[in-house]
Amino acid sequence: MATVPVEGGPTSGPTVLRMLLGAQLRRLREGAAVSRESAGWEIRSSESKISRMELGRVGFKERDVADLLTLYGVAAEEDRAALLKLARDANSPGWWHRYGDVLPSWFQSYLGLEAAAALIRTYEVQFVPGLLQTAAYAREVILLGHRGAAPAELDRRVDLRMERQELLRRADPPQLWAVLDEAALRRPIGGPAVMREQLDALIEATAAPHVRLQIVPFTAGGHAAASGAFSILRFGDEDLPDIVYIEQLTSAIYLDKRDDLDYYAEAMERLCVEAAPPERTRELLARIRDELYPA
Repeated sequence: MATVPVEGGPTSGPTVLRMLLGAQLRRLREGAAVSRESAGWEIRSSESKISRMELGRVGFKERDVADLLTLYGVAAEEDRAALLKLARDANSPGWWHRYGDVLPSWFQSYLGLEAAAALIRTYEVQFVPGLLQTAAYAREVILLGHRGAAPAELDRRVDLRMERQELLRRADPPQLWAVLDEAALRRPIGGPAVMREQLDALIEATAAPHVRLQIVPFTAGGHAAASGAFSILRFGDEDLPDIVYIEQLTSAIYLDKRDDLDYYAEAMERLCVEAAPPERTRELLARIRDELYPA
């Protein structure tokens, strides 16, 4: 039996480890012709619990994994040890758990997926993407939703966003392909000085080989993603499906069904065609900066 890797690499975050282990358990169950209902009975649980485990959406108890491996006929000690270690690693907290006091649970899942993605494609209509925000711009965006927050809490939220950006500076960064509506660049978040610094930072970001930035100009008219912002995450392991992430005010939607993925992938492709080509991005950013936020 082939086992999934558990050491190092971009897929070693706990969120993706759960997904990898869940996919492996699903293949083993199907190979043994065991129903989800029977598997749930074996671990004193339910069919829906098995479904959530196989999707990587819950943590794993080592005892449950061991019992399932026995039920599925996995007897080789080497294979059992590798999967049980994967279960232990999948329960390890991510770096973002240090910010649990200011981090909603529904966003923790996204941070785990983002940290493990090989390709992040995102469309934004109101704000600069979080991975490309300056600290000053991030503080102003955070203030929009947390005006009553104490300064210390605001600092924590800004620190979280800045630490999140470290994934773009690691040795094996994901590819980031961001498409911004021109409106996001013209909306004066925080005033001229904050916006000029932010636009300078975006110009600098375009020089990174793993960052591609495109702008949908007003002249493009209506476009494929008129319904709002979304992100598509792709992972380096073929066992993991793409995931569409759509953030709301107090929750988020995660889509992984084939029809949904195809719909959003097509919308993203059309956006990239309707946007100005990447080689014009620096020119457009500089023009908006000098027009609206002159030094």
